[in-house]
Amino acid sequence: MPLQFSVLKDLKLTLAILTVAIVWGTTFLSIRVAVETIPGWFVAGIRQFLAAIIMMLILLYRKEFKWIGWNNLKYQLIFSTLMLIIANGMTTVAEERVTSSLASLVSACSPIIVFLGSIAIGLQKFSFRAMTGIILCFSGILFIFWDGLNDLSNPEYLLGVIFLFIAIFGWASGTIFTKKLNLQSGNITLNLFYQFIFAGIVQLCFALAFSDDYNFENWSFNSISAMLYLSVFGSVAAFFAFHYALTKISPVQVSILTYFNTIISIFLSWLILNESISAKFLLAAVLIIGGVFIINYSPEMFKRKQIER
Repeated sequence: MPLQFSVLKDLKLTLAILTVAIVWGTTFLSIRVAVETIPGWFVAGIRQFLAAIIMMLILLYRKEFKWIGWNNLKYQLIFSTLMLIIANGMTTVAEERVTSSLASLVSACSPIIVFLGSIAIGLQKFSFRAMTGIILCFSGILFIFWDGLNDLSNPEYLLGVIFLFIAIFGWASGTIFTKKLNLQSGNITLNLFYQFIFAGIVQLCFALAFSDDYNFENWSFNSISAMLYLSVFGSVAAFFAFHYALTKISPVQVSILTYFNTIISIFLSWLILNESISAKFLLAAVLIIGGVFIINYSPEMFKRKQIER
């Protein structure tokens, strides 16, 4: 292989990894900016709908746009409901009431729910190492809310926290659903189009039904820009970068990015939004990220092994 071509491939992989880490690390920040003047369900719905249009244009350009059949559609709609409507939608609505740093940290607990659910249905076995990781994660959650128990008496804040936990259960359920059925990816772009368009339409219906005030004149430039950023980069660019990285390195290695996403999100929330980050909150972040890492640890994470294509 010529040296120049090798360097180019390494550069593309590096850019893909940086795109996933940075863009997904800015997602919670972008949502928080978007919902400052735009109702959460509108943010989620427009984000998914625009992403669907982009996916459709890509499919038309590739001449791959087609009907996927009722059986496949059923699976895509279930996945869309769990991962996009419930997980993404509830997180977006929650950030109308809670900080982006809290949302990102609570969302980081989703692998714990995935692990426990996988044990419950026999996909994974319990171990002492896993128990240690779970204890660390739940200790982190206690640190998050230890000083803020009084805040839970605020109905809006409490509702936001409830929405966050509904969101991570939705994400975990979607992940377990995929693992349990061992679904084949097929044309991922085509599947995503159906997921995005379904979620976008449903969430826009929720927006019209549940948003008390959606005066479009009040939508600020910053909020609209953040919403467009979520559509183009958060839902499309990061996805393609993620799957490009999967063709070059193992899924276990790519999963390490999730730890950086939370760190980047918390740092940017403090830097840009001036959100208060206490010592206990940082300790909670360390405990949760450490717990998730322990549960998902595998020696493959640090092996320089590439997938053969």
